[in-house]
Amino acid sequence: MTRPRRETVTSPRTSAARRPRYPATREIDEQTRLGEVYMRSLIRTQLRLALFVCTLLACVIGGLPLLFMLVPSMREVVVLGLPLPWLVLAGLIYPAFVVGAWLYVRAAERNERRFAELVEGD
Repeated sequence: MTRPRRETVTSPRTSAARRPRYPATREIDEQTRLGEVYMRSLIRTQLRLALFVCTLLACVIGGLPLLFMLVPSMREVVVLGLPLPWLVLAGLIYPAFVVGAWLYVRAAERNERRFAELVEGD
């Protein structure tokens, strides 16, 4: 009993010319449907980040007066000659804004960097 000879099976299309593929940056520049999908995904990601930051900010800013209203003893606390609500709402909230803005910019730049890697990686 002899073994049958092994044969290599290939697709008939292996020798066919391949259609050149456009880079994604070209798709975006020419405003094709695929380019629109890419841009829509970036815009959606950035919008989601902005809504998250705004919601967090609204909860913190809206929550502080609510906290002082619900816990009346906190309104009576005096720090450095100033009532605690004044100190928190007039002085400590601004550094929190700066830190939040800095974190937002870092996250937005990270989103854009990932998008650029995705687009250029094609």
